[in-house]
Amino acid sequence: MLLETPRTGSTPMDMTRLAGKTAVVTGGAAGIGLALAKRLKAEGMRIVLVDKDQAALDQAAAELGATAFAADIRDADGMRTLARRVADEIGPVHLLCANAGVAYMAGIDRLTPLDWRWLFEVNMFGAVNTVTAFLPALKANPDGGHVLITASLSSLYATRAQAAYAATKYALAAFGETLALELDGEGAKAGVSLLCPGPVRTDLGTSYAKREAEYVAPAAAEGADVHLQAFWDEVNPEDYRTPEQVAEAAFRGMRRGELWIITHPEMMGPAEGRARALSEAARRAAADGDVPA
Repeated sequence: MLLETPRTGSTPMDMTRLAGKTAVVTGGAAGIGLALAKRLKAEGMRIVLVDKDQAALDQAAAELGATAFAADIRDADGMRTLARRVADEIGPVHLLCANAGVAYMAGIDRLTPLDWRWLFEVNMFGAVNTVTAFLPALKANPDGGHVLITASLSSLYATRAQAAYAATKYALAAFGETLALELDGEGAKAGVSLLCPGPVRTDLGTSYAKREAEYVAPAAAEGADVHLQAFWDEVNPEDYRTPEQVAEAAFRGMRRGELWIITHPEMMGPAEGRARALSEAARRAAADGDVPA
């Protein structure tokens, strides 16, 4: 069995020379995606924005002087078609920002099967569709390539009221780590970064109200959600970053070749505690002879 740890601290693509290169940003019409696009534009990159919201997409593209494509990341065939269009009409892609996502928070007893399906189809399968559609071109680019996947602090530890959302982000982190291992194992000239923001001032929280009718079902429970309330009781205004701050952290992390890009280092205590608990559980299992030597 292969027991590997993804490398970090370097990237096959020269992230100090981005002028004239092309970046594709999904979820690029607003929030972190738009902030990433602006930051990369400032480095002289050609920007391709991808979003499902045509009106917001057109406005963002006009503001940036970017190329825009309306697409739904849940559509695997559509994303492959989009990758071919970008190659034909724009040219080689150097940086892919798989950023589009949605959010919903509720205690487990409040979540419906359709809530789980919606979150996984957008956050997990949408990102997989995006990366696999563009990956062959990124690997073939002689200048090298890089994939930035917007994960979350919820990729690293659990909090109450985020079971479904965090499950998608845990899965996304595993996908990104495995992609990094496989690219390294192939000797590919392409790298991976997982952007893990905590609270950010965006309209992500409104995505649930905008979900398609096929995902709408009666709530699984009624009354006060004590777990959601407990979560919000622990979130303070000073915990929030702006999309621009997150984009700057992402840019600096990619330039350093980070696999994990942490935007809220002060909120990493639970992740460190989780790692210690795993190590201690393994130590106790070995000491007590739970498994054969």
